[in-house]
Amino acid sequence: MASAVPPVARKARPGGPLIPKTNRRTYWLYLVPGLTLLTIVIIVPLVWNIYLTFTSYRGIRPPEWIGLENWERLFADATFWTSFQNSLAMIAAMVIVPTLLGLVLAAMLFDLIGKKFGGRIASFLRATYYLPQILPTVIAAIVIGWILRPQDGALNTILESIGLGSLAHNWLGSPDTAMPSLMVVLVWVQIGYPIVIFMAALQRVDPELYEAAELDGAGWFQRFRAITVGMIRPEIFVVVLTCTIAALKVFGPVYALTGGGPGTSTIVPSYYAYSQFFQAQQVGYGATIATALTAVVAVVSVVFVTVQSRLERREEGR
Repeated sequence: MASAVPPVARKARPGGPLIPKTNRRTYWLYLVPGLTLLTIVIIVPLVWNIYLTFTSYRGIRPPEWIGLENWERLFADATFWTSFQNSLAMIAAMVIVPTLLGLVLAAMLFDLIGKKFGGRIASFLRATYYLPQILPTVIAAIVIGWILRPQDGALNTILESIGLGSLAHNWLGSPDTAMPSLMVVLVWVQIGYPIVIFMAALQRVDPELYEAAELDGAGWFQRFRAITVGMIRPEIFVVVLTCTIAALKVFGPVYALTGGGPGTSTIVPSYYAYSQFFQAQQVGYGATIATALTAVVAVVSVVFVTVQSRLERREEGR
């Protein structure tokens, strides 16, 4: 009597058990909750916002289709272009200065203070720098606003108490000092983020590199330039990209400290879109500003990722 031929078994994938085809087909079900949230929270509002850019809408009556009028108005709007010029100052305050200072401070905490005083002191200082990031942005801005108040603010009071009352100023209410004051606040708020990222990146750098360079007579700055900057370049790209996006869409400190004023000296695209949405009730035009800002953020992100990938390919090809 012939023996029954056993069914042909599929080969198990190396490194893992055999997975039935029926279970493979149901894997996509696990993506449904995430895709649903993505659609509801991001895709639908984005599509609706883009649609509103072609309408006249005040939030009460149904939107009225007007074609490209909002976009024509946008490109001729001097306030809109001023807001993007002010975004350059935001980039300086939230990207350039914090990244450069954060890189130097992280290297000092890791290569100097950590070795001389121990890791606990370095970790304590790192947490101290990061503290403004933990505070809600609006609360931090309100506290800074108390310090910079013209009548009884802490800064003017200190200046008067040390005989420098002539330097007392309406720091946030004067067009010549409002933007610099706001930039100082943003540097203080933002600097902890790059320090934490860079110190985490330095953990993967081989300490023998620093020791070898030190034995060869390299000073701290030489070690910083030759080892630190080169080894954590991917993290530098991440910090610059994320901080640039945050600078382009910054809203909380401007809203809490200056309200875009005095005049338009501190207005930024996100606050200008907010004012058109909720104050002027020009919802269609506010949506146009927000859509233009979204397009700029997307272009900046693509450029950064493209440049980073090209640099990585060049390094791999060497």
